[in-house]
Amino acid sequence: MTQYRLFALTALLLAAGLGTVAANPLFCPELPSGAQIRPENRYFDVLPRIVPANQESVIEIVPLFDHVSLDEDCAYLLTYAPMEYPSRQGGWEPGTQLPIAPENGRFRITAFFEAEQEHTLIIEATCGDEKRTLGNFRVYSVEEDLYGLRPYKGDFHMHTHRSDGVESPAYVAGACRRVGLHFMAVSDHRWYDGSLEAQRAFADAPVDLRIYPAEEVHTPDNPIHIVSFGANEGITELYRDDETDYRAEVDALMESLPPTPDDVDRFHYAACVWAVERIRERDGLAMLAHPYWITRNRHNVEEPLLDYFFEQETFDALELISGFGIESLHRMDVNALQVARYLEERAKGRRIAVCGISDTHGHERSDAFGRYYTVVFAPSLELPDLLAGIQELRSVAVEAPAGVLPRAYGPFRYVKYTQFLIREVFPQHDELCFEEGRLMIQYASGDDSALERLRQLQEQTDRLYERYWTPAAE
Repeated sequence: MTQYRLFALTALLLAAGLGTVAANPLFCPELPSGAQIRPENRYFDVLPRIVPANQESVIEIVPLFDHVSLDEDCAYLLTYAPMEYPSRQGGWEPGTQLPIAPENGRFRITAFFEAEQEHTLIIEATCGDEKRTLGNFRVYSVEEDLYGLRPYKGDFHMHTHRSDGVESPAYVAGACRRVGLHFMAVSDHRWYDGSLEAQRAFADAPVDLRIYPAEEVHTPDNPIHIVSFGANEGITELYRDDETDYRAEVDALMESLPPTPDDVDRFHYAACVWAVERIRERDGLAMLAHPYWITRNRHNVEEPLLDYFFEQETFDALELISGFGIESLHRMDVNALQVARYLEERAKGRRIAVCGISDTHGHERSDAFGRYYTVVFAPSLELPDLLAGIQELRSVAVEAPAGVLPRAYGPFRYVKYTQFLIREVFPQHDELCFEEGRLMIQYASGDDSALERLRQLQEQTDRLYERYWTPAAE
């Protein structure tokens, strides 16, 4: 291929949005989430990838293709580097090189993985006069409480054509799986049935995506947006046709609640308390949505009222990362303000659960969808476990504007772990999800032929997680 033709092909790929070729000499295309599988993880299996902290584990590094197969005539050196804590009990000094020999075409490395941290295993090969780095392989060790949990990606603030979105609830559900989500919920404005419609669409289909109910609640005469996630009934139905009871109950709250600061709108505060109480009565989680969103040339929540929300810990969770597109963030980085405010409130000792969401209003045209999400560390994907994970501060908010530079926010322990997962686990998971989501969309369009293929793919992501967490055989 001539240089000109290669240049033209590269330009065509870039124009088509198929990834940045020049940035990576190995052209591993980007996934819809913006993630890319590292070459080491594309060509090798590292099993397991998550191990118990402060004990000995066996790691297998398995070549997957002939071009990376191991040669017994080559000499291999292993260099170990713990990311944070020195090896005190394992007796393996960071940077020390040890000879290592393949066994049955793979490497088996037995090591004591100290503390909760990331570990790097660098393998170099010398074959005759040629010396090269075979790969930079990563493992993460976690304490016992975290080892029993799994990371689940979800988004529960998004819209369909039932409010001001574009696509149908069933289409949105398929798109959510296509970008690698484990769970999702439709939160249409003043409309609870969106997720239920998606559930009904896939009631007879073998899909692994969990679809849970949600709703963006707008109580009358109150500008504060509240996301109800997981509630077993809608909130808007309580006042859609008749506001009499709502207004009487809010008035009663205004009388019974403790005094509020003079610059706090007492009606707005009482209306929010009313909504939070109704959501909790229905076993849901009440999340304060995008407090620094700009509407009518001002932030959505007045600062005195926001101060009081934090002081009283009014909500179950804070929408820490909101799905603003890259152009919007260039105009005003709302997420930076929300993160800074969260950090300041945490420094005051506030207990704040956090979530990241896309707030998508058209999934095929959004540069936020799949790039803004929540990671919940929970024992299962069951709704009570997810809600408990968020409320017990075992969640982080992730943003990757335009699919680049993914960042996680929340409690440091979980942020550190999530950064590893974003690089070493989620890309492989997301790649498996892509075909499932595409088939879900195909099925939602009325094509029943997708069912058999979906059935064949069912539980493949569960098996991936099992392989990454299951100890290697002694």
